[in-house]
Amino acid sequence: MAITSANQLELLQTAEAVAREKMIDPGLVVEAMEESLARAAKSRYGAEMDIRVSIDRKTGKATFTRVRTVIDEAEEEMENYQAQLTVEQAKQYLDDPKPGDTIVDEVPPVDMGRIAAQSAKQVILQKVREAERDRQFEEFQDRAGTIINGVVKREEYGNVIVDIGRGEGVLRRNEKIGRESYRPGDRIRCFIKDVRRETRGPQIFLSRTAPEFMAELFKMEVPEIYDGIIEIKAVARDPGSRAKIAVISYENSIDPVGACVGMRGSRVQAVVNELQGEKIDIIPWNEDAPTFLVNALQPAEVSKVVLDEDAGKIEVVVPEEQLSLAIGRRGQNVRLASQLTNLDIDIMTEEEESRRRQAEFEVRTKLFMDTLDLDEFFAQLLVSEGFTNLEEVAFVEVDELLVIDGVDADTAGELQARARDYIDAQNKKAEENARSLGAEDSLFAFEGLTPQMVEALAEDGVKTLEDFATCADWELAGGWTTVDGERVKDDGLLEKFDVGLEEAQAMVMTARIQLGWVDPADLESDEAEEDGETAEEAEA
Repeated sequence: MAITSANQLELLQTAEAVAREKMIDPGLVVEAMEESLARAAKSRYGAEMDIRVSIDRKTGKATFTRVRTVIDEAEEEMENYQAQLTVEQAKQYLDDPKPGDTIVDEVPPVDMGRIAAQSAKQVILQKVREAERDRQFEEFQDRAGTIINGVVKREEYGNVIVDIGRGEGVLRRNEKIGRESYRPGDRIRCFIKDVRRETRGPQIFLSRTAPEFMAELFKMEVPEIYDGIIEIKAVARDPGSRAKIAVISYENSIDPVGACVGMRGSRVQAVVNELQGEKIDIIPWNEDAPTFLVNALQPAEVSKVVLDEDAGKIEVVVPEEQLSLAIGRRGQNVRLASQLTNLDIDIMTEEEESRRRQAEFEVRTKLFMDTLDLDEFFAQLLVSEGFTNLEEVAFVEVDELLVIDGVDADTAGELQARARDYIDAQNKKAEENARSLGAEDSLFAFEGLTPQMVEALAEDGVKTLEDFATCADWELAGGWTTVDGERVKDDGLLEKFDVGLEEAQAMVMTARIQLGWVDPADLESDEAEEDGETAEEAEA
């Protein structure tokens, strides 16, 4: 096949036809044609030649050119005589040649044989496929996080292949609701969970179990959510069985729960039908975590809530007859409430809480009896007034001790003297033990560390200020990590001394500054940048 005036326009017509069919840019098809013609020309003139082809976008005329590059080397050191020229050789073409200049000569068009034409066709098809895949990826990447309607094409090993218009999506077995099954030709509505660029083309992963799928369904059914008047703050699902969704209204005149339920339940029922009868609890969201949790545990009634923010844990006390309702069948209700609030929930009955409080009362009473040489009645008075440890007794204002029945100024002074004597003795013992373990003076001199803290650090191998400065805040204060979907407690070296994460972070940073590892000026500039970013976000 020769590129002559008879088929020049045919090239452009072919490019436009292919581009329309595949819905890609015609320019990409023309570029593929240029590359295929250049490859065919190289097979005719020689593979080492740098042959390039340019097709005029208006006339369809194909121009074949040979390109040679000027290099700064002697003739005997040239790597490719067909595509390179020395500066001396280039002088016959250019007045003042320099390395890097190019010399372009037009060469006659080639006659493409059957093999060359077939090769050119393969190049064009490959380029077109790549362009089509890029178009599909960009299109569906922009639609990730939205709902799409499709038609079931087939099922492979439990995974459903869905025709979604200009591509195919995969609904994996674990992303289907319950035991739902589909036949070819069934219409299906899914959530585009992820779009990945892979060698075999863009892979579009769909889901019907994702919490976001339910949120998007409510957005479609409830105009107030779409308009931003009502916001979905959290969703927790047990797909096909039960779900909880937390909503908040930004207009006092609109009830978020009522708007989501709709007239006679019409709005929520439309979502329930799409989710194969999944029961949905719509809950008003609240910034106060305990209040929000009480709402999330509905329909169970809660007597008392105790929140431990550092541990991300919350204790809930319910009446005996409400325990099974709060936990739910197979723990479903409390599990969904935990997912919704992002807190670990420990549910106990009023009787269990009473026994635990009694046990704590007895432990603290015994502590004061043993350390302050008090009788049981007097120790119980201290505990009843809210004293939990010796430090509180030793260093509290005297007036707070005088409010206890039977305690006068002399008695209060004696109590504080005994508490301080005991603490001093414990500090001395802890310091001796820490020094025997190798703890250095730099730790004892560091502000914020007590002898007992230094002892605990030394027992774990932290014996110098340098060792302390290399510790992470969670190593000192403890924390929680998620392993296999369950939160696991990490014990901190100073956790028993009530050192929190922020305090631990401040102590470690202070140690690094004292050692010269960190410049305080750098910290101030970082804080200024963060404040600036926060202000910009607030303005946005």
